[in-house]
Amino acid sequence: MGNGNAAQLMVNVFDGTRRGIPPDVKLLVTLTNGFQDQVHRDYHNGPSMLFTLPSNDDIGDRYSVVVWADGYEQAGFAPVKISPKVFQHVDLMLLPKNADFNFHDARWANLRKSHPDLAAILAHGAGSATEARDRYTGLMEDRAPALACLLNITTAMSQLYLPSGTPLTYIKEFVWDESMGSDRFFCYADNALADQILRAVERGVMAPAPAGLHPGATRSFKQVEFGEANLQLTLHENAEDTRIIDGVQCCKLEPDIDYYRDAGAHLLLEVLVNKAKGSLSDPRIVYVLRWTAGRAAGRPEFNPPYVIA
Repeated sequence: MGNGNAAQLMVNVFDGTRRGIPPDVKLLVTLTNGFQDQVHRDYHNGPSMLFTLPSNDDIGDRYSVVVWADGYEQAGFAPVKISPKVFQHVDLMLLPKNADFNFHDARWANLRKSHPDLAAILAHGAGSATEARDRYTGLMEDRAPALACLLNITTAMSQLYLPSGTPLTYIKEFVWDESMGSDRFFCYADNALADQILRAVERGVMAPAPAGLHPGATRSFKQVEFGEANLQLTLHENAEDTRIIDGVQCCKLEPDIDYYRDAGAHLLLEVLVNKAKGSLSDPRIVYVLRWTAGRAAGRPEFNPPYVIA
């Protein structure tokens, strides 16, 4: 496949358990260069495949990689910049069609051991330990997409490092009602979080975002560290949205994860397309996009305490 200067590209394919896809799965790999010329399209056995590609140090070196397999959802990534000087790789995740959430590691007893800080926040406001457990278990059994969303977002929050702590550090209590959806939830956070977000903006980690799509919001900010699936933190600071919890002045916080980093793409390809469905994003898609974006950026693995299988 190569001529002249040659560059190497390793394509690694994983399934929804975040493990390498079984080697008996036939993977159709399509590689297209920056001039939109299809350079390769053929079946391979995974989970890892090495390609040698022509490189001319021009726009053609910006590849798109698409992988498909029978019984799985298609996945892809672009651009993947190849170079003879760099051994490049791209990691993709294929979800089985009709895959479901597997919450074994997110069961209440397991979560209290593996994620004690998150479990403590989830339990806050409950009348007893039994009520906290039952409230959480009810969410898992009756509204699985909402729990997947909550675990996606809180995992992303725990991996966004502010000057002091992470956004999860400042959450005091979740709002347990129908607003806990498959695309967002509401909670109460220490007012000190707002200053931390502004300092993150100064550092280029976050940027101001439109708050108009969030009724009642006063300010909104989006993480800008990834190409896709960035965390958005929306503040509701009006008097009716404030509370004192454990002696701390708090405001309502609305976190979510958008598919797209660009505000225009978010509006046209996400909000307007999905608004009629009652949810602006699917936690399964967020799971794949955030995991893929993190791998591409060389960041710690996005590892919420559940898998999709």
